[in-house]
Amino acid sequence: MKDPINLVITGVGGQGNILVSEILAKAASVEGFRVTVGESYGMSQRGGSVSSHIRLSRNCLYGPIIPAGHVDIIVGFEPVEAARIAIELGSPKVKIIVNPRPVFPVHVLMGKCEYPHVEDLLEKIKEITAQTLAIESTVLAAQAGDPVVQNIIMVGALAGSGYLPIPHETFEEIISKVVPQKALELNQKAFKIGFETAQNINRPKTRLHNT
Repeated sequence: MKDPINLVITGVGGQGNILVSEILAKAASVEGFRVTVGESYGMSQRGGSVSSHIRLSRNCLYGPIIPAGHVDIIVGFEPVEAARIAIELGSPKVKIIVNPRPVFPVHVLMGKCEYPHVEDLLEKIKEITAQTLAIESTVLAAQAGDPVVQNIIMVGALAGSGYLPIPHETFEEIISKVVPQKALELNQKAFKIGFETAQNINRPKTRLHNT
């Protein structure tokens, strides 16, 4: 297993990056990893970029910033931010889980600039790596009961992807401890949906042969 395992959780302000970083860091600690977390904020209160660098090691504590070309996993809550991190830090080996639903910045909403076509963003990501899962976490979260839990959908997708040596039971244990009791059932449901969605995407397709 590669050591350290380097992850970036990226999105915009209000999408719940910090909660996901906390869940991931605590789950990794339970599994015996030494964890370093570094946060990067843009104008988060206004929908600016927010990224968390998370480094997991069995051996030592690494510095909080992941060097360019050394990120192993990107979890992108927003396609522009996922593409930006993939371009800045990614390599052909990086694995990416991305929510393709855009969050439009204020300047786009005001008509002062244009948002890139989502299809172009996803193509740019796929040019960097073929290991890409597009998870419609905003849509799935709405179906679960509240679009706000799209971040927990993505945690479930990360657990279901098999990209991390952390069992889903550990994620569920941490979620039960950090999420307020009144929101726990919804978050547990969101995690399960994300987990099953990623597993279904990654499940090998069975070929039918004529006899």
